[in-house]
Order: sequence, then C-alpha cells, then structure tokens
Amino acid sequence: MKKLFMAVIALMMTLSASAQFYIYCSDGNVIRVDSISMVAPVEKPNSHDWVDLGLPSGLKWATCNVGANAPEEYGDYFAWGEVEPKTTYDWSTYKWCNGSYDTHTKYCTDSSYGTVDNKTVLDKEDDAAAVNWGGKWRMPTKAEQNELRQQCTWTWTSKGGVNGYQVTGPNGKSIFLPAAGYRIDISLYSVGSYGYYWSSSLSTDYPDYAYNLDFGSGYVHWDFDGRYYGRSVRPVCQ
Repeated sequence: MKKLFMAVIALMMTLSASAQFYIYCSDGNVIRVDSISMVAPVEKPNSHDWVDLGLPSGLKWATCNVGANAPEEYGDYFAWGEVEPKTTYDWSTYKWCNGSYDTHTKYCTDSSYGTVDNKTVLDKEDDAAAVNWGGKWRMPTKAEQNELRQQCTWTWTSKGGVNGYQVTGPNGKSIFLPAAGYRIDISLYSVGSYGYYWSSSLSTDYPDYAYNLDFGSGYVHWDFDGRYYGRSVRPVCQ
C-alpha cells in the first residue's frame, strides 16, 4: 500500500478542484489527480436529527422529544420554563413562582399574577430544548406550532406499538409525535390517548398559563394550561 504525504493532500484540498495535481509517494511513484470532489456534510445540530417538512417558514422539526432516543419514545416531561424533569409537578415546586399561581417571579404581564417583567417568550436559559440539546435547538413558538398544525397532514397511527400522529409536511416528509400524556403532581395521565407539547410562548391574558400543542385521536389544536404541568418538548431549528 502506497503511503501518501498527508501534507500534500491537505494542500490539494485548499486548491481549485478544476486544477491538475500530482501526489509524490514515498516509494518514488507519482500519481496524477485531475479533479477533487468535496461534499458538504448534512447538518445535524448537536447530533440530533431533524426533518425539513417543506414548511413556509423553513423551520426544521426534530425527529424525537427531549429525553427520547427514538421517535416513538415519550421522553422527559417539563414544567414550562424549567429545563429538568422532576418528581412532583405543582405550584409548590414550580421554579418561577413563590408557591402559587399569583406569585410569579418571571414571565408575567399582569401584576395580579406576580412581578411584571412583560417577558412573553422563554429566554434561552429557560428553554428545555436549548439547554438539553444545545446548538441551534430551541422550543417552537405558538405561531410555529400553529404552522405545523395548519400546513401539515395529521394521521393518527401507531409506531412501535405507541399511539400518536404521523405529521406529513407539504413536501411529503414526516415526523411522528407520540401521545405522551402529561404529568400533574406525581402522576402521569392520558398516555397513549393524548399529546401535549409546550411552546415557548406565554399566555399574555393569563400569565399563569402557557401555550401548548394539544391533540387526541380526533383533533389537533393549540391550547394553554398551567405552567407547572409536565409536558413534552419537541425541539426545532432554523
């Protein structure tokens, strides 16, 4: 096997692909190379796969939930604005309040619900997708979830024995959203029947609530619920 000088190869890669090159081998042979073809790698932000569904926004959706390793796995559950799963989901354990729905310390637009800061979209450090996956990943906004709902075809199905929706974009490509249910207090409810996916958007009218994508076998819509609920997170990237 001929040994090639790596320095020569590195130099070749910096030159025009249309030029003619000669590689001088250690055994005295010379190899002529007429062209070099270089292919850019497929982008995988922080090693997680995404699908371009052909949406008008150009947004890419991840193939699995935060905390999951496959599309049909439920993954972890997060309170809105928290970045780690936990055992108990209620106001007493919620990070951004002092124990009740009307004592919020961050993300509040009405003094009746706590300290007003008028923040209506999660900061990066409070975004479960951004913190757990890094790179370009983040949670979708309410508007981006609504685009997914309106622009795609939703088919209730089963994948690996798990119920959920096959969501097919305008270009024919699809993702699977498992019906992972939700957590309140120490219990898990509605697994296999309903799915609830947090957006990064606060409800401005009722700042103790945040928006989520909500679905069952016969419907898909967005709704808002108490921020302490444990919901799924499906990341996106641009």
